Amino acid sequence: MKDFIEPFLYPHNLFLWGLLLAALRYRKTGLWLLLLWFYAFGNGYLANQVRHWYYQTVSSTEVPADYRGDFVVLGCGGTATTLPDCARSRLDQVAAVLSGPQAAATVHMTTLYCQPYLDYLRAKVAVDVKLNCFHGGDTTYHEFYALNQRLDKAKPLVFISSDYHAYRIQKLAAQYQFAATVVAAPSSTFRQVNCGLGCFMTVNLSNYDLFAKLTAEMSSYFVYWLTFDWVSWQPHPKGAAAH
Repeated sequence: MKDFIEPFLYPHNLFLWGLLLAALRYRKTGLWLLLLWFYAFGNGYLANQVRHWYYQTVSSTEVPADYRGDFVVLGCGGTATTLPDCARSRLDQVAAVLSGPQAAATVHMTTLYCQPYLDYLRAKVAVDVKLNCFHGGDTTYHEFYALNQRLDKAKPLVFISSDYHAYRIQKLAAQYQFAATVVAAPSSTFRQVNCGLGCFMTVNLSNYDLFAKLTAEMSSYFVYWLTFDWVSWQPHPKGAAAH
């Protein structure tokens, strides 16, 4: 009973029910539209359907067991001496696969500061795994331009990225005709939320975060798609490749 009642006392759900009462009281079209928007983007059941679609059609959380190919780890920032948590998550995912029956492979990494990436992953994988790191550019779009010049498109690739970047990665991999699978390091935003009876009468803040990130990703790719023919996406070199 506690788990059922408690969500109704959260500020966002008090606002939801207050908005419903206001719409019933004043019967204004604007209030009903605001209520519909607030409920639709915050409802756990609807958001879980989007999460399910995303992992069915856009990205996966695991590398296929029979995969035999190379890996691409897109950069996640950092400095010359430090490695951010998002980069550790991606590299740990690669290391976990390469510790199994996966044949010797090459791991391509794109980042400005290569050494922390190389040191971290080298300590976790066998010596016959080849590591290739280079600065691909300031954005994902520049990185793909650089990867297109370097990688063998006939060889299977698994791209490792954050789950909320997977949509953009999938689109770019298809555009550049890579034989690619996108595997996302999972985050709490994209995990299914618990959805009982109260789920249909409440909203959840993580669902707004989900749609905000998806909107940002899709908008970013749409702008890129519109400007692709008249904007140069060739990266400006800032660092040499490292191995």
